[in-house]
Amino acid sequence: MPLAMCQRSRTWICRLVVGLRVQGGFDVVLGRRLILGLLLFAVLADPASGEGGAESTDDAERDSAALNTQPDADDRWRAPQGWEDDGETENRVEERPYYFLQRLPYGSDAMVHPIRLIANGGYGITQFDNRDNRVDEIDYATGLDNVWYNLSNPLAAIEQDGWGDFFEREILPISVSSKDSHYWPNYTLHTIGGGMSYRLMEEWYRFHGFQSSRLMALSTITAYHLLNEVVENDDYRGLTTDPVADFYVFNPLGILLFSSDRVARFFGETLQMADWSYQPSLDPYRRTIENHGQNFAFKLGLVGKWSAFYHMGNQGELGLSYRRENGESFSFGVGGQAKDLLQVTEGIKRVTLVPTLGLFYDRNNSMLASLIFAERDDFAVRLNVYPGALPTPFLDSGFFAAIDQDGHFKGGITFSSSWLPFGMAGATHPRTSR
Repeated sequence: MPLAMCQRSRTWICRLVVGLRVQGGFDVVLGRRLILGLLLFAVLADPASGEGGAESTDDAERDSAALNTQPDADDRWRAPQGWEDDGETENRVEERPYYFLQRLPYGSDAMVHPIRLIANGGYGITQFDNRDNRVDEIDYATGLDNVWYNLSNPLAAIEQDGWGDFFEREILPISVSSKDSHYWPNYTLHTIGGGMSYRLMEEWYRFHGFQSSRLMALSTITAYHLLNEVVENDDYRGLTTDPVADFYVFNPLGILLFSSDRVARFFGETLQMADWSYQPSLDPYRRTIENHGQNFAFKLGLVGKWSAFYHMGNQGELGLSYRRENGESFSFGVGGQAKDLLQVTEGIKRVTLVPTLGLFYDRNNSMLASLIFAERDDFAVRLNVYPGALPTPFLDSGFFAAIDQDGHFKGGITFSSSWLPFGMAGATHPRTSR
């Protein structure tokens, strides 16, 4: 598309591309092109096309068999331990363990996909009631420019409020003030959530036959984190330590930790950590992204069939989980959910929290349905039903339905197929800016 046409276009991808026309040094231009390259590389990568992305015959057979079998209660697939290395370790999928990707044909596990991960995490900030979720209204150019400026000048960003303030607010978990507790999402979502997402993507690419699964996972997670920072920054110009702490401390820390089999085994088996993200959908009429957000579930065995349960993402819900003999589990949690993101001072934000209650149904730790209540303007009641939960003619389809505080309805349908990573959504009320 010619640049002039793209400048006149209202599509969000054009706004992002036009934003690369910057005035500055060669290193800034080169850096942006490298970052965009990573973003496009991760988004366009698909196992059905491209070198190294073609699915092998063995993979296709495993997928076909999985669609026609129901796993037992404890059927999470594991590679044989203690195999003998014959020099072809990297070429055999079975020889490295899978701690997070269960490769089930139903539920949230069937929805794992790089583009869904980027959408759920990259646009996560637009879940707040006071942030516009119209994808073409985000100032990608300014966001990318300001994020890159702060990453290029980390000392200036830190010294604006001082090193002590930076460590207290972003690094050290000592403050209980919501204004100074930026470290909480840094540890939970960027280190633990981001690290698990990296490992999950590495397993996904490996299972689908990519030779450089680690590189592909790194590209995907970089695109996700970059988009997250750009969307959060939006039209703000100025110094901020948010991307500095995320990109230089917590994101690499998460990748490093979850590259270890010992760490991945602890979170995957002992804590039964799983990706229970929403089903992202696009509303073409309102030009919004709906029902998006990255969520994680944890279960720690207590007594008998009971486990402690924690559900985190844009919320934190603590409760209990009960597991049946057939692998089905019913869980509930209560806690708080982020409602608004408020600007306290230049470069410093805080969130407001509202009560929330969540009810969850999963099979073999792959979520099949969730019902969440929260004192939110937008998603006061949210129901997500995942592929395979209901005996429908289209077993790879799921849906969501939600009601806001004014009784307006929105909903959408999603598919677990890799060629359509976004669902389609609609609403009964006209589009309005948040």
